[in-house]
Amino acid sequence: MNRTTNPFIFALCCALLLPLSVKAQMTWVNDFANTVRQEAADRNIPGFIFVVVEKDKPAKFYTFGKTEKRGQAITADTVFRLASVSKTFTATLMAAENPLASAINWQSPITTLTPEYNFDKYPDKPLLLRHIVGQSTGFMPNAYDNLIEANYNRKRVLRELTELDPLCQPGYCYTYQNALFGVIEEHYARRGTSFADEMNRHLFKPLKMSSSIGRQALESSKSWAKPHAAIARNRWSKVRVKDDYYRFAPAAGINASASDMEIWLRAMLLEYPEVVSAEMVTEMTLPRVQTKNEMRRRGWRKHLKSAHYGLGWRVYNFDNIQLNYHGGWVQGYRADVSFSPDLGIGYAFLMNAESNLINEVTADFWAKVVANQKP
Repeated sequence: MNRTTNPFIFALCCALLLPLSVKAQMTWVNDFANTVRQEAADRNIPGFIFVVVEKDKPAKFYTFGKTEKRGQAITADTVFRLASVSKTFTATLMAAENPLASAINWQSPITTLTPEYNFDKYPDKPLLLRHIVGQSTGFMPNAYDNLIEANYNRKRVLRELTELDPLCQPGYCYTYQNALFGVIEEHYARRGTSFADEMNRHLFKPLKMSSSIGRQALESSKSWAKPHAAIARNRWSKVRVKDDYYRFAPAAGINASASDMEIWLRAMLLEYPEVVSAEMVTEMTLPRVQTKNEMRRRGWRKHLKSAHYGLGWRVYNFDNIQLNYHGGWVQGYRADVSFSPDLGIGYAFLMNAESNLINEVTADFWAKVVANQKP
């Protein structure tokens, strides 16, 4: 269509054409899944599952492999670790908490949430909850992840963080963190509850999700994917589940199946407005700080026009559609979740191996979505 066309007519035509084009574009997914399965087999990957959700339509699940070499076949109910995809849940919990409790909201200073830890380095610019969830605290990226992995307890890691000098004032630059999410867990403990209890109360139970938090919950699941780390090219060895990042659950402590992720994507696509409202999603996916390093991601860079972090979500301009995304990686697991509010499509990929195949697959999936939705 010529760009000189009346913009109202152009928008109307697009609105009429989009449902047909989206319907047509999903016919390629079966072939796409077979290609991914073949690539996974070539790389000897233990197993994966991905789910494709179209708003108000049945989800499609695509599986490959087993929970371990001699384990069960992976199904939609097999539980995986989400790693940093947990941050999308944490942000949504914080958004749900905002109108419900004056004790915590996006503008809450960290010194009021956890008075025992003083992170304020600029008298006129206090560190707020939104800076932690929005990855704009100003502290060195991934500060003291090494202490988390060395099994330092949460309080000690947070005390160490108070001694750091920031790189910039809060809200001014993108500085990705895990350890600072421990503040949220500490705050709930001060209130006589826990992050897990509040997540269950506000999100898991209302959405009827079977998701859980913690190592014990993972390992007590009827079917759960065992973690695998690379020992050589295309060779994987099962490893034990570690407690380290589970102790910073708001950053990386949630377990979920692909069935759970279907519900989660539907919530982000506003199919459960009584639990996750349009206002909450809009607030979380508002671009806030630029993430220039994301523009160089292999497999993604030719599609990204811009990249930002919102609140618990990365916000991309991907071939001129808004794509909200987050990835996760802990030992033995990789996970991706993403959705396009423009197209009403969501996608999640869960893997029990630390393979970069996930980067290629997710970017390729969305490139095909965009290509196939065009009239």
